[in-house]
Amino acid sequence: MLTEAGTKKRASLYVVTGRSDLAGHDPGGTEISGLSLQGFQEALQKENHTLKRTLTDPRIFSGIGNAYSDEILHAAQLSPIKWTSRLTVEEISRLYDATQATLTSWTQKLVDETADGFPKKVTAFRKDMAAHGRFGKPCTVCETPIQRIVYAQNETNYCPRCQTGGKVLADRSLSRLLGKDWPSDIDDLETRPGFEKARGVS
Repeated sequence: MLTEAGTKKRASLYVVTGRSDLAGHDPGGTEISGLSLQGFQEALQKENHTLKRTLTDPRIFSGIGNAYSDEILHAAQLSPIKWTSRLTVEEISRLYDATQATLTSWTQKLVDETADGFPKKVTAFRKDMAAHGRFGKPCTVCETPIQRIVYAQNETNYCPRCQTGGKVLADRSLSRLLGKDWPSDIDDLETRPGFEKARGVS
């Protein structure tokens, strides 16, 4: 029996014959496990996109997705909207290390949690994540409230102090709605009601 734990019901099942037919379902993304720094850089900068788009594109990297891209970028202290062509050698190395460490760590956590059984609850939101799903909650490094960019059915979570040099990134819908009231940076954000509460300060 095949069941889908999610509520959106987007899963599908295909039956194919032979490796060639199977290959037709492979988007072609590079596997992270065992990938060298040089191979990572080549895949990363093959096209010029934002880091968030690049990390989540299955045609570029295999198996990262929305949640873990947030965790990787938080660990690497890089902005989700930074262009891949503008990365320094040091930033690429930092991103590579963060990608390897984050995916290895979470793979082991999920293996340990499941053991020999089958996952009882499938979710991209984990309480011990550093950024993903933590909008408004304090950053685990600096305690600044985690911010988000909402687009379509996804969202990007990031720390404005650790990742964007204090800049609060514009949200496609909310920032347009708020206009001049949208906080431009972390100093502006800190003056907003509820900031101290979000940081856990009483």
